[in-house]
Amino acid sequence: MATAPHETAARPTRAWVLHPDLGHARTTRREPEHALAEAVALAEALPAIEVIGGEVVRLRDPHPGHLFGTGKLAELKTHLEEGEIELVLVDGPVTPVQQRNLEKEWGVKLLDRTGLILEIFADRARTREGVLQVELAALSYQRTRLVRAWTHLERQRGGFGFVGGPGETQLEADRRAIDDQVVRLRRQLDRVVRTRTLHRTARAKVPYPIVALAGYTNAGKSTLFNRLTGAEVMAKDMLFATLDPTMRAIRLPGAASDGGGRKVILSDTVGFISDLPTELVAAFRATLEEVLEADLILHVRDIAHPETEAQSADVKAILTSLGVEEDVPLIEVWNKIDMLDPAEREAIETTDARRPGVVAVSALEGTGMERLVAAVTDGLAASLGGALTEAEVTLPFADGRGRAWLHEAGVVLEERTGEDAVHLRVRWTDRQKAAFEARESG
Repeated sequence: MATAPHETAARPTRAWVLHPDLGHARTTRREPEHALAEAVALAEALPAIEVIGGEVVRLRDPHPGHLFGTGKLAELKTHLEEGEIELVLVDGPVTPVQQRNLEKEWGVKLLDRTGLILEIFADRARTREGVLQVELAALSYQRTRLVRAWTHLERQRGGFGFVGGPGETQLEADRRAIDDQVVRLRRQLDRVVRTRTLHRTARAKVPYPIVALAGYTNAGKSTLFNRLTGAEVMAKDMLFATLDPTMRAIRLPGAASDGGGRKVILSDTVGFISDLPTELVAAFRATLEEVLEADLILHVRDIAHPETEAQSADVKAILTSLGVEEDVPLIEVWNKIDMLDPAEREAIETTDARRPGVVAVSALEGTGMERLVAAVTDGLAASLGGALTEAEVTLPFADGRGRAWLHEAGVVLEERTGEDAVHLRVRWTDRQKAAFEARESG
């Protein structure tokens, strides 16, 4: 597999991170020091970048042409020259004019928050849909600037040339060429989305409930997914380690109220983040459709993070903006209790975690998995039509598909073979019963 030009450099690009702080009265962002730490972690998620350091820059009024005032501009220039910095990452929006002027003044490349997140997504995308969505988002971002060439988008993976490579020296892309590229990408994406719709329709015929993992980036969703499914999804202490949705069918252990192990589809999704670029919210809506169609959402929280409450608020706001219905059951999974000090951990496990809808776990250690599975089982029982009812279903021998359907759905309690038919005793929800009858009529 070919690598992007900027990934083959002898050494990574030396980068410095700046977080402009406009004060609490001017921004909805959290504490500037924590915001800077998150921005540094974002930058470190790209292997092509070596983060030398970062700083918070307090601004009273952003300069329309340079963002920073004259004095700070000169001070930062000296600092960047002494550190031999090649790339400046600004944790916030930067206008095209500001970007041009700062690059000229400092003699470095400059990337704002949106551009950085796009680079990370480009590096992480694996599926065809993910690649197309990232490219479409990048074009939307670039079209407002026309300061970067677009021909690098012919590459399937490996970034967009914002950080380095030949794309940095090419002339501006023609607006009509960008529009043509957008039309082409949207046609391809429509075909991919239609294929995903067919897959969802096929799954609906064997009605496995969907349990979606959602949460702030690096909250431990993929580690939890691996723990529950035995899969090997990439799980690293890194922002946006997961980009493309991953789904696995698992069978929950039988519970007294469920009459046996229910089969469910567990979906691992891209992590959310504060100030997610609007281009990405729109472009990745299809990727997040599994959350929209979920029967149960597991909101995975990094309970050890100093700003876990603010992160939780960001996730809930994005779920609301995506159109997730309020009546979809949601369980808060307080992950990473292994990173708390013993007193905090004991308090959460014995007190806070007893609150309805909250389960404290350590996906890394495996602590709390039984409680979580029990909560998922109960949550699905409530979501999928309430109480389970028993019924007798008689199928002719020729209806092997119907028999397989019932077994795959995990609703069969007993099966008897008669002279001319198969008799099955089932326990199912109203939704499963309706789906089975619809299959018969169909």
